Amino acid sequence: MTQSGIAATPTADELLSKPNFVEVAVPLHVAKTFIYRLPDNVIDAQVGARILVPLGRNLVTGYVVALHATFPEISGLSETDVKDAAGLVDTAPICTPEILEITRWVSDYYASPWGEVIKAALPPGISPAINEFLKLTSAGQSELDTPSYETTLRSRVLNKLAEGECKRSALAELGTPSQLTKIVRELEESGLIERTQSSGTSAVKTKVVRFVSFNEAGAQLDTAKRTPAQQRILDALATNDPISMRELLKEAKVSPATVSTLQKQGVLEVFTKAVRRDPFLDATNQLPTKYILTSSQESVLKSVKAAISVNSYAAFLLHGVTGSGKTEVYIRAMRAALDEERSAMMLVPEIALTPVFSRRLREHFGQEVAIFHSSLKRGERFDEWTRVKNGEARIVIGTRSAVFAPVRNLGLIIIDEEHEASYRQQDSPYYSGRDTAIVRAQKESAVVVLGSATPSLESFQNARNGKYQYLSMPERIGARPMAEASIVDMRNVFL
Repeated sequence: MTQSGIAATPTADELLSKPNFVEVAVPLHVAKTFIYRLPDNVIDAQVGARILVPLGRNLVTGYVVALHATFPEISGLSETDVKDAAGLVDTAPICTPEILEITRWVSDYYASPWGEVIKAALPPGISPAINEFLKLTSAGQSELDTPSYETTLRSRVLNKLAEGECKRSALAELGTPSQLTKIVRELEESGLIERTQSSGTSAVKTKVVRFVSFNEAGAQLDTAKRTPAQQRILDALATNDPISMRELLKEAKVSPATVSTLQKQGVLEVFTKAVRRDPFLDATNQLPTKYILTSSQESVLKSVKAAISVNSYAAFLLHGVTGSGKTEVYIRAMRAALDEERSAMMLVPEIALTPVFSRRLREHFGQEVAIFHSSLKRGERFDEWTRVKNGEARIVIGTRSAVFAPVRNLGLIIIDEEHEASYRQQDSPYYSGRDTAIVRAQKESAVVVLGSATPSLESFQNARNGKYQYLSMPERIGARPMAEASIVDMRNVFL
């Protein structure tokens, strides 16, 4: 292992030859990337894939950001200093080139560690856990064989390991995390224990469910030989085939053994199938309402659609008062992007707004809508991310982290309430979701619309300077009057 600067661009010769070295960004608070040697048996390393690498005393999951056929010329570093990578996690890249590019920009501009930014762009729990195992050495056994009446944490740890190799987590009941970390380090340095690490499984993965159906090519069950439980199974399948094993057992009120008997007889087929954890599952969708656009809505939409049609970057500041119909313009602009065979993204400042807008979008675009925000369960976030990455969902709505969604062929980004401070990430990795979205639109030749009833000063200035095109919707739908406001001197109220 050796440190390097931010990933160097591989030469043409390097791209044509087998990579021998990889440049890796790790999800830790370090500003540098690291160079590792690829093992001889790894021949399919790709930029954007995850990789297991040793870093200090630990094994970590990093991200391949560059490949090199020869050792990169880096001042003060030698090829002999390079460690071998432990192995690849992915056979196909998990990060698209667009996500690597925008995360690199975030890292450079906001001085955030690149590996942390990439990790923030991926669904939580997607990387495999690193399991740590501890084992007593012969020297440690010898120390245990020496009579001692001490009951220190050191002795308790050694006695626990005398029972056999165990995970580090199995020692949790013996002391606090800081105490155990110190003792384990001391015991390892003294040669009394050995510490090894290996890759475990990811906390989230595709959900697989067992289903039951009639075996069309199988045997038929003799009516006279059917038991009441078997008949209930056949009745359930007659109206719902295939059906999940869980639903079948509940509906037919039978045990798994009854299903297994019919499977062995060739009457039923049991198989597994990946199922989606849908965050919209309990939502009730209505038919979309058809609105007649006002003249200002028509004018704004015409400008945005014209920009989408030329497949180049354009930025608009949409200054529309509350109730002027900005959401309807957003929806029709998204439809225009889809008609151009491109995708769309909508950012909202708060999680509370996401369900409101997502239901509206679902009414118009159905299953093509994916939702991204931190209140979703891990499995739901993973499934929504997978749908977007596979191109099954072409519209994404979410809070600031949705800016990293692996959307294919991005054509439109809408930033609602662009003035809100909640678009700024307050802990590492630091970034502004609004500004990152604008840069992503530039890099992917997409249109970005910043909407607000009270635009920020910097956006107003950008519109004045010509960086953004200024669009205005000054009137509410149906010429409804604005709410009256009055200034009250509270000093007089309490006199």
